[in-house]
Amino acid sequence: MNKLKTKVLTIDPSTIIFDDKSNKMTITDKHTEQVLEGASKLLHDSQVVGFPTETVYGLGASSLSSNAVKRIYAAKNRPADNPLISHISSINMIKDIFHTEIPEIYKPLIAKYWPGPLSIVLPVSEGCPVSDVVTAGQDTFAVRFPVDKVARALIQYSNLPLAAPSANASTKPSPTKAEHVLYDLEGKIPLIIDGGQCQVGLESTVVDGTVDPPMLLRPGGLSLEDISKIGHGWEKIVLGKKTAGQYEKVRTPGMKYKHYSPTAKVVLFEGFNDVNDAINEYIKKSGDLLDDKKIAILTSRNWESNSFKHSLVIKLGKAGEEIQRNLFAALRDADKHHVSIIFVEGVGEEDEGLAIMNRLSKAASEIIDKNAIVV
Repeated sequence: MNKLKTKVLTIDPSTIIFDDKSNKMTITDKHTEQVLEGASKLLHDSQVVGFPTETVYGLGASSLSSNAVKRIYAAKNRPADNPLISHISSINMIKDIFHTEIPEIYKPLIAKYWPGPLSIVLPVSEGCPVSDVVTAGQDTFAVRFPVDKVARALIQYSNLPLAAPSANASTKPSPTKAEHVLYDLEGKIPLIIDGGQCQVGLESTVVDGTVDPPMLLRPGGLSLEDISKIGHGWEKIVLGKKTAGQYEKVRTPGMKYKHYSPTAKVVLFEGFNDVNDAINEYIKKSGDLLDDKKIAILTSRNWESNSFKHSLVIKLGKAGEEIQRNLFAALRDADKHHVSIIFVEGVGEEDEGLAIMNRLSKAASEIIDKNAIVV
């Protein structure tokens, strides 16, 4: 892959205004409009663009162009059997561009949560132009309508649905700032649009309403509890398997392969309310005294202080929304400080905790569960 000169262009999301009734977009800042125009030209030329969404930064290309989508896989070094989510700027694009009708079960769900961090699985109907590179050759595809102004404006300006996985090197923590994208993909993509830090911090929730009962394929920015409250069949929603087999086809990203992992070893602790108890258990279990090792400790609801020298303490926050917003950036920050091991305080799996623990369990090299320890 020839090395590219990667531009990072900052725009002002506050100058992008949408009229949701008419779906009309107004951009009051000339520079912001010029950046979106340049990005649109790249997308129509089958190139890829890094851009912010409310969840994480995405690496976008036209969902209708196999050549363009292949550039996503090449830039990320992403396995070809890992499908992508298509992003739209209006619900009408599902019918007008994908020639697909929305199944009835989704209508109350998207009426409440679109635009937002929710992706839905749709059948590939006859005449649907979505690239089979996006679907990984399957008979379904996932769609999301982001609320982030920059993402929505880019899609609307280009009038293209954008296949967009997270804009990181495959297996690494997802990017929540433009600088994360540049660190991973500099020289591999032509443009990164900097629209500030992502507000959700974890990828979208993916649900499949084409099966009965409906299934949660990937927990994310919208909680299982929020979805089940909708009723209309969603109260029956079940959890899909966390990790798919090596040769198993999957309908959504995030179910196969190593994910979200920094360079340092990650140890996830469950059920430990005291950080010193947790680390002492690791020492006892591993025989590693941590002598002269620099460690990072990611704290959330209970861990406060520790007695270990050479440690970098990174506070994720107390509330679920705050923890998920800071998680990926904290893993990257620990790597920047060249630590050997990252110890992470686990959280309960209610509300946002389900998605947080899903990502942490995939990032972790080791999980120590206090409830599983035989005394």
